Amino acid sequence: MKTLTALLALTLGLAGCAGIAPRTTAEPTLQRLVSEDDQVRIAELRVRGQTQSISVENKGSTVPGYQITPAAGGSDPSSAKGNAGQRVWTILSF
Repeated sequence: MKTLTALLALTLGLAGCAGIAPRTTAEPTLQRLVSEDDQVRIAELRVRGQTQSISVENKGSTVPGYQITPAAGGSDPSSAKGNAGQRVWTILSF
């Protein structure tokens, strides 16, 4: 029994010396920023400091709200192609 306990202690000690540590995953930092005045409400979602979505809601108007598609992270905005920075309206929602 002493041999088994000593062997277990030695194994755990060597694992600690080898730098084996339990894996921990950090959750990404989320920021929800809201700017609001009498006419519109703008909500922005940032993940790890990078803008993921922007939604604009009109107050007191029949004009529907819309979303702005942000540019992909790490890309050059001067050579951006596609719909980055464009407004997107939701036509049907279920």
